[in-house]
Amino acid sequence: MSKILYIFLDEGGNFDFSKSGTKYFVLTALSKQRPFRAYRSLNELKYDLVEKGNDIEYFHASEDRQAVRNAVFQIITTRLEEVCLDSLIIEKRKTAPFLYNQEKFYSEMIGNLVGHVIGNSNIAGGDKVIVFTDNIPVHRKRESAEKAIRQGLSHKLGEKVPYEILHHQSKSNFDLQIIDYCNWAIYRKWEPGDRRSYEMIRRALRSEFDIFRNSRACYY
Repeated sequence: MSKILYIFLDEGGNFDFSKSGTKYFVLTALSKQRPFRAYRSLNELKYDLVEKGNDIEYFHASEDRQAVRNAVFQIITTRLEEVCLDSLIIEKRKTAPFLYNQEKFYSEMIGNLVGHVIGNSNIAGGDKVIVFTDNIPVHRKRESAEKAIRQGLSHKLGEKVPYEILHHQSKSNFDLQIIDYCNWAIYRKWEPGDRRSYEMIRRALRSEFDIFRNSRACYY
């Protein structure tokens, strides 16, 4: 029986390659198949919070109060066996200056991550891959990201496996909210050294790759 593999992508960190910028940039992919069992629980939580006087339109880890984050992570952790996480860690000071251009950097890194996910996902002819990202507002960044995703998919899938790339508002998709939470947890582990949320989702991590781990060169 053919399968559809869903991949949801998120990022953390900024594109400031200087000492005033974030130390790390983190890209994470969540891959899964249907059914999406966490949706009902997240929807119930949303309206439980609304009924208690909270104006919750959607879940966003960096903006939600800690009590809300705790409740969302509790739901996520009950469904970790249904998902697989792959994370690419970039220590920005080790990034060569020729990659400082935002479109070039993003294209290189996201293509690397998507290719890795597909290479480890046992996709065969007759299957299909659907990739979701949050809506990317900057036109050039969106074009470079989509091109990199297509290259990563095409290189690993060949011509036998069709794919789609969709850019949706995260508020419209619970899995984009889930990957936002998971990537936030991984980013928090690397940037400020806060492992609390990371330990909750850790068992779903298939890979956590520090791409410049063997490099000693620092450019600022």
